[in-house]
Amino acid sequence: MKRGLFVGLLTLDLIYQTEYLPARNQKMVASDYAVAAGGPATNAAVAFCYLGNAAMVLAAVGVHPITHLILADLQQCGVTVADLSPDCTEPPPVSSILVTEATGERAVVSINAVKTQVTADCIPADCLQGVDIVLIDGHQMEVARAIARQAKSHNIPVVIDGGSWKPGFETVLSLADYAICSANFCPPGCYHEAEVMEYLLNLGITHIAVTRGEQPIHYWNHTQRGELEVPQVKAVDTLGAGDIFHGAFCHAILQQQFVEALEVAARVAAHSCQFFGTRRWMEEDRVDV
Repeated sequence: MKRGLFVGLLTLDLIYQTEYLPARNQKMVASDYAVAAGGPATNAAVAFCYLGNAAMVLAAVGVHPITHLILADLQQCGVTVADLSPDCTEPPPVSSILVTEATGERAVVSINAVKTQVTADCIPADCLQGVDIVLIDGHQMEVARAIARQAKSHNIPVVIDGGSWKPGFETVLSLADYAICSANFCPPGCYHEAEVMEYLLNLGITHIAVTRGEQPIHYWNHTQRGELEVPQVKAVDTLGAGDIFHGAFCHAILQQQFVEALEVAARVAAHSCQFFGTRRWMEEDRVDV
């Protein structure tokens, strides 16, 4: 069993499946709903744990009553939490998500970690002890930077979830071993994928991938550039697919080479898209990794 530390955002996700997005001033009844802990690092940790590993999320949680729902869900998933703000009484971030039935596309409203930023001195002692891999989603940048430095000094690989650009990311990216980014990840001054890749390569990152939904993944492996097809499925819900991709990649990269790990992650993420919400995909037959 491998152990992963997942640093970043922890939310409560309220997920509704609807026929279409509501119009202005319209009320509608959802056809299905789910409530789960969420956030990029958190969903990645759940996937990593589901695939047979031990996962810990390092995030700001606090003691607001809502946190009981978050912690209960993660406990059921086998994921532990290291709290960066154990005395905070403010409510944790809550995301409201609408998933369109016909396409599986999602619309998300969230406050993310803007109001729950903490400093590096809040990091619990020994949270890297026994850790085999670290994933950072950029939502707690000062903490992420400190963890990445510690991981680097202990030869623990660091994976970056580059869902979108966040101020200060450059200081963490320079410490990364793997950057797995979405097509929406645009550092300052970068407007095209080629510019993004050049930016990341100039930071010294040797393993880079850009996921593009159902389109092929573009990757750079040292000096090798390639394209990887992803499984084509009928998407019921794309929510969390990128996060699940990252969790599966963390699992696979500890056993396989870069391109093979991307293939595993793509299979797991595609499988998850066939189910509503971020948990039901784990209730079915285990996906082949």
